[in-house]
Amino acid sequence: MFTALYTAASGMDAQDLNLDNIANNLANANTVGFRSRQLQFEDLMYQNVVTPGSAMTQQTTIPAGLQLGLGTRPASSEVIETEGNLTSTGNSLDLAIQGEGYFQVLTPEGEIAYTRDGEFHLNQQRQIVTSDGNPLQPAITIPTNATSISIGEDGTVSVQEPNQSQAALVGTIQLAMFPNDGGLENVGGNLYVPTTASGDPLVGQPASAEGFGSLQQGYLEQSNVSVVDQFVAMIMAQRSYEANSKVLQAGSQMLQDLNNLS
Repeated sequence: MFTALYTAASGMDAQDLNLDNIANNLANANTVGFRSRQLQFEDLMYQNVVTPGSAMTQQTTIPAGLQLGLGTRPASSEVIETEGNLTSTGNSLDLAIQGEGYFQVLTPEGEIAYTRDGEFHLNQQRQIVTSDGNPLQPAITIPTNATSISIGEDGTVSVQEPNQSQAALVGTIQLAMFPNDGGLENVGGNLYVPTTASGDPLVGQPASAEGFGSLQQGYLEQSNVSVVDQFVAMIMAQRSYEANSKVLQAGSQMLQDLNNLS
């Protein structure tokens, strides 16, 4: 009886965390470059009332046994790696990565972080920076007299200056890839940092033979959150939570009835 109570409680705790994850996905449905997460669950230890394969007689064994599971727990939150839709903005500093790779930016702590958010701006030094002011790496500075900015699929950044017939190259954007994108750690602000699970970054030029994606100027990659799918997941989580709650109530009532009999 007590096992049922603890098992149902573990299910309620798991679905409560699942709902938190769904809420975060929905909250970031319009966040540029956001990748949704999906909670993965696993069962807990089992109580062997009758061990499978144990001897029934000298000549026979028990084929299935009797095992009672002791609940569930969240095991991980898997990152959904599908790309979001590309939206045209017409802004020359908006960039979308079509394919694999992350932009590299320098954080205020002096560390390199990684992002799919290509909504860039110019700071007071005319450097290309993120919305939070983190400079793109390698750093690229746009001349003050530049009349237009052109960014190629291969990351080359060129500007047109007055009285110049040809565009001047001012830098090249590089991307980073990881052996295991799912091992990256979210630190907020659309930024990721590597971990031992993600492996070390491989840095290269966009649209290169190593598998890096190409850059699309004037576009932004939208969040890959499907609002419809998240609502379906929310309903399923709610139903599962309610079912576990019913088990908890039934177990409590049965214990109360047993106590009244005594």
